[in-house]
Amino acid sequence: MLNYISKKNLKDKELKLLSQRIGEKLKYRYAKITTAESCTGGWIAKILTDINHSSTWFECGFITYNNISKQKFLGVQETSLRHYGSVSEQVVKEMVIGACKATAAEYGIAVSGIAGPTGGTLEKPVGTVWFAIAGPNNHILTYHNVFLGNRNRIRRSSVILSLQILYNKFLIN
Repeated sequence: MLNYISKKNLKDKELKLLSQRIGEKLKYRYAKITTAESCTGGWIAKILTDINHSSTWFECGFITYNNISKQKFLGVQETSLRHYGSVSEQVVKEMVIGACKATAAEYGIAVSGIAGPTGGTLEKPVGTVWFAIAGPNNHILTYHNVFLGNRNRIRRSSVILSLQILYNKFLIN
């Protein structure tokens, strides 16, 4: 597990450029990506599919906002949800594994967090977000961050960071 702090807030144009670069890298590799989103509510999939011809590299997006959908569609274990909670390293790992397995995608992004304004605790305050990014050969990186700001800013920052991690850790080479 890596802790990652993102202070960069990309403008819409920069976010689109990042998505285009991700698409180019995936297309070059003949690879597909899938998303499993909770607190971002499909925003990552939306940003990726805003790119022309994204159907050549974007496979499927899952919005699993509640625990039952995480179990039903992604195979997240009830014991993991009970023991760790839906906003945890274990659960986002299971989410990304389940999404990649269901779609046969080589790359995956899973996000679960507390965007607020309510729902936070001392252990997991509002702004807490867990990420799991999957690449070829079952390589999975997990990240944790606590974002500041309102609900929209937390969600947008989560979208940006997830795409930055994917690009910087898996696709830049």
